[in-house]
Amino acid sequence: MDIATSFASYWYFHIPNFILAALMYTMLGRVLLSLMVDPDSPNYIWRFFCRITDPVIAAVAIVTPKVTAPVVRWLFGFVWLFWIRVGFHYTLLVLNLAPRAAGAAS
Repeated sequence: MDIATSFASYWYFHIPNFILAALMYTMLGRVLLSLMVDPDSPNYIWRFFCRITDPVIAAVAIVTPKVTAPVVRWLFGFVWLFWIRVGFHYTLLVLNLAPRAAGAAS
């Protein structure tokens, strides 16, 4: 199975997985960039990271204590997104809907 066929056959796995991965690594980028940039910086990369990750942080803030520092909340967001990806992949594997490596037992 070539890449194009694999993507077309498993789009329901690849697209959500890609979006979750992009959010996860953008969250990590926000944490690293916060070490060098002020929170109110007009830097366009910083503002992009904030705009993309703010909805995730708002969701994480619901289950995170309010006294938590923002950078810790961002790291919790990274961890939550990681486990959502793992759970999504595991669910598709259990339902036998996930793509498998060539030669893997089904």
